[in-house]
Amino acid sequence: MQPMWMAITREVSPTIGRCELTHFKREAIDVERARAQHHAYRECLRRLGLEVMELPAEPDYPDAMFVEDPAVVLDEVAVIARMGVESRRGEAELLARVLKEYRPLQRMSEPATLDGGDVLRAERTLYVGLSARTNAAGIRQLAAETKPFGYRVRPVTVSGCLHLKSGASWVGEETVLVHRPWVDAEAFRGLRVIDVPEGEEQGANVLLVGNTVLVAEGFPRTAESLGKLGREVRTLGIGELMKAEAGLTCSSVIFRVE
Repeated sequence: MQPMWMAITREVSPTIGRCELTHFKREAIDVERARAQHHAYRECLRRLGLEVMELPAEPDYPDAMFVEDPAVVLDEVAVIARMGVESRRGEAELLARVLKEYRPLQRMSEPATLDGGDVLRAERTLYVGLSARTNAAGIRQLAAETKPFGYRVRPVTVSGCLHLKSGASWVGEETVLVHRPWVDAEAFRGLRVIDVPEGEEQGANVLLVGNTVLVAEGFPRTAESLGKLGREVRTLGIGELMKAEAGLTCSSVIFRVE
């Protein structure tokens, strides 16, 4: 049997308007419009050949649709995170119940904090943001859990944005898209670094699926620069979701299933 790629997603919570915010000013979120944008996102993943799992909304957890944050899923193991905001920590066990069907689980413990949005995987290297949500203990625990499988962990200082992947994205072929004012680009030495065009800093979060890169609408120069790398570029409207500090990576957990 050929391996397949799966994307775990979760429906938008009816309480998303009460989401945690760190750097954004709170704006009213149109829940129905947010759901429509999330539906379009899932359908795009399906068209790209992924098997998409849709988990139900969790009204008790306004941020629960951001399924990237509660876990780091690798080929060999899923590390269940101790998230940086206490109100979100219940999301981790909800996701663990699903992931245990596909991966052995390891769990992080106090005093570690880590959000999956701070983990950028580049082949066998995990770049991990030292951010408001992820601390040094979290980075050390992730390194200890993944070293037996041949991964190396490199810390990256993050400031001015929520997560590492708010300001940096893996776009394949040893290349990272970066907004330098938010991310210490020196941590990516040895890789090719592409700068986000001026004025399009929120376009730094893109999602690579095969040779296709998903880019949020409203960042045309970012899309153009990625197209010049030989990637197929597709744009998606996620403006309503972005009011919750969302990006394209945070709404799915993508991994290979044998």
